[in-house]
Amino acid sequence: MPEPLAAAVFVHGAGAGGWEWTAWARVFAAAGVAVAAPDLRPGPAGLAGTTLADYSAQVSRWLDAVPRPRVLVGASLGGLLAAMNAADADALVLVNPMPPQGLPDAPRRPAVVPWGRCASLAGTRRALPGADDAAALFAFRRWRDESGAVLDQAGAGVALAKPPVPVLVIISEADPDVPPACSQGLATAWNASAWRVPGGHVDPLLGRAAPELAERTLSWLASQETRS
Repeated sequence: MPEPLAAAVFVHGAGAGGWEWTAWARVFAAAGVAVAAPDLRPGPAGLAGTTLADYSAQVSRWLDAVPRPRVLVGASLGGLLAAMNAADADALVLVNPMPPQGLPDAPRRPAVVPWGRCASLAGTRRALPGADDAAALFAFRRWRDESGAVLDQAGAGVALAKPPVPVLVIISEADPDVPPACSQGLATAWNASAWRVPGGHVDPLLGRAAPELAERTLSWLASQETRS
């Protein structure tokens, strides 16, 4: 990036919303970066008929709406969607991204995965070992149902070329959903920077260390400006 970062677009994971980037958005906004963290919406055919392409098109529109230089930050499914739109970004930050090669052992999903309807506070607490009780309650109240087709397509994999921009991959050491070895392998294949951090799949966004990790990421982005 030849100029200081102007904007950041945050892409949430499956069953979540832009709310899961609240801590990061505050840190980036305080640094003078324009922030966009919208919710992914069902496609024209409704949630059961929503596809990965529907979501990717939304991310593309979000990017078009913010100035450059811009970073695309995605977590889990959002990480894959970010990678699918890398050509329109100036840097990528991928947090425990669903790998482009897919997850061969992922189960087939129903047309609508009832994560919102079937959420429990206890289950949310287990999924966020690095978060406090307030953050767990905040997340529990906001989980939503998800498109099974999107998850099946992501699990099957997407053919992607190495991004033409700087890439940072953040890898949770205790991630039960995306094996850390997959994220490390992706970072190696793409010659990306890679950070190993404590916690589970969503802890980098909602855990106690999220603001500090966002600050560290801003420093990494600033270092890319000086290398351009």
